[in-house]
Amino acid sequence: MPDLSVVIPVQNEEENIRLLIDEVRQALDGVLDYELIYVNDGSSDSTLEILEEVQTGLPLLHIISHESGVGQSTAVRTGITNARSPVIATLDGDGQNDPADIKALFDTLIKYADTGVVLVNGYRKNRKDTFIKRLSSRLANGIRGWLLDDDTPDTGCGLKVFNREAYLDIPFFDHLHRFLPAMMINGGGRVMSVEVNHRERQLGSSHYGFFDRLWVGIFDIMGVIWLKSRTTHPVVAKEKNKV
Repeated sequence: MPDLSVVIPVQNEEENIRLLIDEVRQALDGVLDYELIYVNDGSSDSTLEILEEVQTGLPLLHIISHESGVGQSTAVRTGITNARSPVIATLDGDGQNDPADIKALFDTLIKYADTGVVLVNGYRKNRKDTFIKRLSSRLANGIRGWLLDDDTPDTGCGLKVFNREAYLDIPFFDHLHRFLPAMMINGGGRVMSVEVNHRERQLGSSHYGFFDRLWVGIFDIMGVIWLKSRTTHPVVAKEKNKV
């Protein structure tokens, strides 16, 4: 059983596959015993072919492929359900998350696990995105934090390290990845945030826009509030957990 399962969902990221895998290996080879799980979410470019080429020389790489796109949250869940480690790391496949930060989040989770921490969330304090992308995320994070009180400054950061069992214990719904801290807290766990590096997208193009992050997110928040009202854990510690 590996120490860590790294799950990366991708859709049409052919230009970033090799570079990101190399960076993951630079960060984790000889540091942790890990497996790398790529979930190809119905890509129409050469993403799957490139993954299969890389896999021939990299046994720790596992590929799961959806015939059609089912969305990021479902792709992440596919990877997690097939993971072998009790600890999961997720990151986006566009290269903006820095794999060099994985170890720090992993160490924080292990260090504070005895205190009930089940999720360590990346915090992109200095984001390298377009103005529209930063604005929409800031609005979405502000509205979400106000309504859900999840004490997480950047829930949309794709870089997260968490307990696999705690994840599988919470209700699944589309766009869960945006609300994972709130749902983990609702399940009785603690969440911490660790500042991480964020980089400009160098290759390919973003698959998300203003309305994806704001209006769809508002409807999702209403659903999360509904779930919380019916599944709230009887005792949830409320602390400031940013480090």
